[in-house]
Amino acid sequence: MITSDTIVALATAPGVGAIGVIRLSGPQAIEIVEKVFKGKNLTQQKSHTIHYGHIIDDEKILDEVMVSLFRAPKSFTTEDVVEISCHGSPFVAEQIIRLLIQKGARSAKPGEFTLRAFMHGRIDLSQAEAVADLIASSSSASQQLALQQMRGGFSNQIKDLRTQLLNFASLIELELDFSEEDVEFANREQLIALIDRIQHLLKPLAESFKLGNVIKNGVNTVIAGKPNAGKSTLLNALLNEERAIVSEIPGTTRDTIEEVMNINGIQFRFIDTAGIRVTTDAIEQQGVERTMEKLRQSAVYIYLFDVNKTTPQELLQELKELELLGFSGLIVGNKIDKANWKTTAPFYSAIEFSKGKHHFPEIMFVSANTHYNLPLFKEKLYQLVTSSAKVGSQDTIITNLRHYEALVKASEALSLVKTGIENQNTGELVAFDIKRALEYLGEISGEVTNDEILGNIFSKFCIGK
Repeated sequence: MITSDTIVALATAPGVGAIGVIRLSGPQAIEIVEKVFKGKNLTQQKSHTIHYGHIIDDEKILDEVMVSLFRAPKSFTTEDVVEISCHGSPFVAEQIIRLLIQKGARSAKPGEFTLRAFMHGRIDLSQAEAVADLIASSSSASQQLALQQMRGGFSNQIKDLRTQLLNFASLIELELDFSEEDVEFANREQLIALIDRIQHLLKPLAESFKLGNVIKNGVNTVIAGKPNAGKSTLLNALLNEERAIVSEIPGTTRDTIEEVMNINGIQFRFIDTAGIRVTTDAIEQQGVERTMEKLRQSAVYIYLFDVNKTTPQELLQELKELELLGFSGLIVGNKIDKANWKTTAPFYSAIEFSKGKHHFPEIMFVSANTHYNLPLFKEKLYQLVTSSAKVGSQDTIITNLRHYEALVKASEALSLVKTGIENQNTGELVAFDIKRALEYLGEISGEVTNDEILGNIFSKFCIGK
């Protein structure tokens, strides 16, 4: 990893704006900007100061700017950093960047500023990944989780566990040096107790990934059901706009319609689908096939039925078919505003009938047309995806698949250590499994890593960060 040169990139989003910020980092950052800056002598100015002047290409003024200085090690990358605030013209920013490259800077790669912060020890790898998560956050919940990770709460937990395990690993390695004398420096009972404590902490961390992934990436939520159940009306009611075409003619929706909605900080991607039925219409049949595909890909489904046209027996048969596919979701009876409660009462007995034989969720009733029970519907949907943990709690929640996989592998390695001790395996085998657990835990914070992992992580960053 080359970190000895000076890099430059546009730090603000591309496109026209009020201002654009060009960032440089590296040992020559201040000297390079000084070559093109007309104002105070930047090489003589203190850190964390801002200076007015012009960017000059020979005698030609390119722009009127403000230049911010951050001297090493008191900067994001721990290197000398300069930020040039220019006018937000893409043409102007491009001219200035091109000039800085001519004077000795190199165009930065995606995430290279954050990579340098990691390489210089200012942040660990999980904190670096949290920077990208914060930039990509689209809800208050995902923002808070990213900020928590950036503060290092998760990293500190993992480092503490790894340090304790490393102490035992050192003692077992020491035993190997005195193998001929048959001595035991590492108390096996204490090691098993430590493994139990570590696994007790790793398990809830790994289990939190399901919720963390939902908060970070949102929830694909498919609205499915027979034609004319009111799926499009429900989508329009949730969005408070006429997004989907509503008609009494069955089969109006031929393709999927997707819209995003925030419920209590969680992003739900609602997908309105074609009605599920047997049809001879080739185009409508393609829509039905896409509905089934979306159902298979969904995290949550909403199965909508018309309480006025669906018998309990029909509903149970439909739910049995969904149950075989292993879906998780809400069963919603729609058009309750047009129903006679004497007619809908059998649905309650249908619920009782299904208990013990099947695992159907509770049936709730709404009116997409009058918005009756929609607030309760949203709350039920929110509870469905957050029931495994409390959003906004101080507990650490995992949002990164790489972290989840490392936690699972570390726990498996520790189980092998415990089994090996109980089976009185040799110190070499026990030490090998402890090393594997240490490596998996170290991968999370970046204490154990390689260029391939780093390249994969930072390639997903935007240029300029």
